[in-house]
Amino acid sequence: MPISLPKGVEVKISDDNVLTVKGPLGELSQKVNPIISMSVEDGHLHFERHDETKEHKAMHGLYRALAANMVKGVSEGFKTVQEVIGVGYKVQATGNVLEMDLGYSHKIFLELAPEIKVETVTEKGKNPIITMTSCDKQVLGQAAAKIRSLRKPEPYKGKGIRFQGEEIRKKAGKAAAK
Repeated sequence: MPISLPKGVEVKISDDNVLTVKGPLGELSQKVNPIISMSVEDGHLHFERHDETKEHKAMHGLYRALAANMVKGVSEGFKTVQEVIGVGYKVQATGNVLEMDLGYSHKIFLELAPEIKVETVTEKGKNPIITMTSCDKQVLGQAAAKIRSLRKPEPYKGKGIRFQGEEIRKKAGKAAAK
């Protein structure tokens, strides 16, 4: 399935099979296995495999998905929203450093990759919200998973860091044992 290239997105394929996608939000590059051939024809990026072995089919799907994410990232970008739930839990962003107070005896300072833009919103009576945007889906997902791992949502009260809209299955606790 070809990937359509929106206006303002440039694709370069070098001799050593490196795919470079450049757009209004940034530039990304990915080395592609030589068993997959790429071509750009009339505004579409095409991927072809040389034979039908299982390994070649897997590589074909992998690199097509990575390229589609690169094209979407440099044209629209990716965004994750996380909420911090718990009494006394605080989050504050200063540049690319996230300062978190998550109920431990110390504050946690997490420096994010330079391609990630982070914003925090703290309103009275509501949970603090962390919003991260980037053109690189892989780096963004890795940073979001790292933040979530610092205080995973627990199943009894639901306190912790969760993605917005994520459902946490709650347990009944001690009262259900009787």
